[in-house]
Amino acid sequence: MGKLNRYIGRTVTGAILLVLMVIVGLDLLSELVDGLKEIRGDYTFVSVLKYVAMIAPGSFYDYLPFAALVGCLSGLGSLASSSELIVMRAAGVSTWQLLAAVIKPTLVLTLVGLCVAEFVAPVSQQIAESQRAVALQKTADIHSRHGMWHREGQQFMHFNAVQPNGVLFGVSIFSFDDDRRLETNTFAERAYFIDGHWTLEDAKVVSLTDKGATQMHVQQMDWDSGLSPDLLNILVLDPQDLSISGLWRYAHYLKKQGLNAGDYELAFWNKLLQPLTIMGMVLVAISFIFGPLRNVTMGFRIFVGVMVGIVFRTAQDILGPSSMVYGFDPIYASVAPIVVCYLAGIYMLSRRA
Repeated sequence: MGKLNRYIGRTVTGAILLVLMVIVGLDLLSELVDGLKEIRGDYTFVSVLKYVAMIAPGSFYDYLPFAALVGCLSGLGSLASSSELIVMRAAGVSTWQLLAAVIKPTLVLTLVGLCVAEFVAPVSQQIAESQRAVALQKTADIHSRHGMWHREGQQFMHFNAVQPNGVLFGVSIFSFDDDRRLETNTFAERAYFIDGHWTLEDAKVVSLTDKGATQMHVQQMDWDSGLSPDLLNILVLDPQDLSISGLWRYAHYLKKQGLNAGDYELAFWNKLLQPLTIMGMVLVAISFIFGPLRNVTMGFRIFVGVMVGIVFRTAQDILGPSSMVYGFDPIYASVAPIVVCYLAGIYMLSRRA
């Protein structure tokens, strides 16, 4: 049984990696085409290539459930087409033993992907976004398209670029009073974090009163903020690009500020439960191979896998925003499609076992 497990594992793992390579390659090619439109100044073609290469680890984990589904369908489908699965069953190997043989290598890939998503992808993504923003902000106006907004109490902030070492470029700070009237508008070319506090460099401060506006230029000034370089490294990324621990920390920070953390909580549960998603996809793929897709062509199996993956992703995309609109916990939006996958897979397998 050990040799059989290794043979099935090699077949399924090779198919998953091949599908993953194709999907990630297409995604990175799309990013490369989009990046070519932004080439100007210090942001060159080489910079675009570096950016695309550094966001690759994030794509690896994002597309792993989809690749697991299609890869298992194609890998096991090839064994079914050559009647190898029939021979295995005739030799006394049960459906559940075959299921275990497929899940073991998939679980290894899942653990590797989880490590990449937690320790590699957020760091490389943050560096990529930072380098691109710094290069583009030199040729941008006051507010760069790749900048980010943040709110802290009565202050709204915009940063053109954020570097991992606690340096900000193009800092705009809008301070409002209790009646939501703008009191001051501060713009600094640069800000840095030293000894637990922020310092603004080359700052222009515009104060607004009933008598009019006054402008003041300051070479250096202190800036009190609850933001730290660690939090800014989280802020610079979209929720789906953050690590699980980073999502948890920033969601709690937003709650302390009295802000809505729904997007980050949803992304947290989606990432935390992704291993269960991958196993659910594998279960569905195996149930298809032993059920309705046993005697069909390889092309049709791949087509069904793509359609099931699209339906699953669409369900997640619909339920996620719905949780924030209707006020139910984001964990239910993440769990519901996974539960459906497990129920459907177990039901189809129980009929064939």
